[in-house]
Amino acid sequence: MRSRYSAFVVRDESHLLRTWAPETRPAEVDFDPGLRWTGLEIGATTEGTAFHQHGTVTFTARYVHGGTPGTLREHSRFARHEGAWVYVDGDVAE
Repeated sequence: MRSRYSAFVVRDESHLLRTWAPETRPAEVDFDPGLRWTGLEIGATTEGTAFHQHGTVTFTARYVHGGTPGTLREHSRFARHEGAWVYVDGDVAE
């Protein structure tokens, strides 16, 4: 999760696509040029150890968009794919 957040910060599309589950991965990542990520807090995790095939991460990411601060809260699902953890999908909290 932290590496994906960092990839969004530096706009590393190749890392994001590589760590996205093939069944939900987009063709490209559409970065918003007016958005700047400013922080990440992990709220909770489930499973996700070397002994699991699935796991979840609940996080809050802070950003500034057009000079206005905001937050993104998501409950993300991850799964193992060819031995590596990949992002499957998530539910964004309003």
